[in-house]
Amino acid sequence: MSHAAVSPVLVIHGGAGVVVRDMTPAKEQAVRAAMTQALQQGHARLKAGDSALDAVIAAIAVLEDDPHFNAGKGAVFTHDGRNELDAAIMDGDTLRAGAVAGVEHVKNPILLARAVMEHSPHVMLSGAGAEAFAKEQGIALVDAAYFRTDARWQQLQRALKEDADKQPHADVETAKHFGTVGAVALDARGRLAAGTSTGGMTDKRWGRIGDSPIIGAGTYANEGCAVSGTGWGEFYIRTVAAHQICMKVTQMRVPLKRAAAEVINQQIPSMGGNGGAIALDAEGHIAIPFNTDGMYRGWIGADGVPHVAIYGDEDDGTTEIPEPAPADSDEQP
Repeated sequence: MSHAAVSPVLVIHGGAGVVVRDMTPAKEQAVRAAMTQALQQGHARLKAGDSALDAVIAAIAVLEDDPHFNAGKGAVFTHDGRNELDAAIMDGDTLRAGAVAGVEHVKNPILLARAVMEHSPHVMLSGAGAEAFAKEQGIALVDAAYFRTDARWQQLQRALKEDADKQPHADVETAKHFGTVGAVALDARGRLAAGTSTGGMTDKRWGRIGDSPIIGAGTYANEGCAVSGTGWGEFYIRTVAAHQICMKVTQMRVPLKRAAAEVINQQIPSMGGNGGAIALDAEGHIAIPFNTDGMYRGWIGADGVPHVAIYGDEDDGTTEIPEPAPADSDEQP
């Protein structure tokens, strides 16, 4: 598909939810440093002329390797004390996609999602079958202990106590549902891509799968729009959130920021869910809507300067980016 040359852009998230200002300065510094590194690694690929897909994978792999995020190392624990990981990738230019769900030994699930897309006839693989495919593809497998962090283990213990008390506190209950990393990118050839990776929700049971690996729910890209979501997955699945945002943009000609806000800040909360998303269109416009206390988020444009923000009232620099031009009058709804 031919595209006009554009300035490359990369946008990332490290999860939305109960993000309060009680992080230690050291932890906050580490989180910001990891997000900055993810932006720089992804941007380096874009600058080298690589694809949006390459940039998304590079950025997400950095976050999967960092224990501060609920993806890869540092993933949350299930009710049974295990780590079950999900990831998805989508190439907007071709609509090719790959996803994995419920894997327990894959060091970088986003790399396996790409292998599913490029080297299998399928879109989504799960569990033991996905890990058998990983072995065939030479994707790094690790002992389950690799994913364990004490902070996540303590989160599970608190959640199990809530289970036993049968009196869930709203903050603990809500916090269970958050934690995802994702990226969306636009490359110099005008191609878009989206990817998402997660450890799911603390205390999840019965092999629960959220929206992250479901194409159209937590991850979606086409030739005009790319979205990665983070939030209460059940609501993103029911609204097909990522796909819906892109359809508003590409089919209904709704400006990106408005399209993203209508789904993330209106529809999902009206149903009782919450969360956030990152979205990017083919002109390089960025939207980062969220309806939670905060969201780990960042972006980098043509000037190569990384912008990173955490808290809800913190300027993430997207106000500098011009709004999309209004649609032609005959296209207005």
